Amino acid sequence: TRVVLDTNILVSSFFGGNPRRIIDLWKTGRIILCLSQAIVEEYITVLKRLGLQDNKELNDLLSLFSTSPNVRYIHAPAEQHVVASDPGNDKFFACAVALQAEYIISGDQAVIDIGNYFDIHVLSPADFLNTQISK
Repeated sequence: TRVVLDTNILVSSFFGGNPRRIIDLWKTGRIILCLSQAIVEEYITVLKRLGLQDNKELNDLLSLFSTSPNVRYIHAPAEQHVVASDPGNDKFFACAVALQAEYIISGDQAVIDIGNYFDIHVLSPADFLNTQISK
């Protein structure tokens, strides 16, 4: 199962709950994380802004991005114009389309409201985990 994680999911994973469970699914190879340069740059910027730049967990995570067999990466996917209210979220859709992800997981209601985009399901963490339990 290929997934794209909105930045809010990655940030929330540091505090536990469903986002942490999703990261654990990735770390154990149950899902494949789809990334682009723009997404990784946003992850790093936001996590550093939150004061996590010296955090061992952050450094381990960034290392996993480059070494994990459960990561797919595209440098610069074709632009998509999807979230009119916040075009900064379009990078998640561009990555998902380019890497044929099945899911975008987000805590942002404007993103979740898209619902489906080119057969990509846009879900909250809880809804995504419910789909995985039923598999």
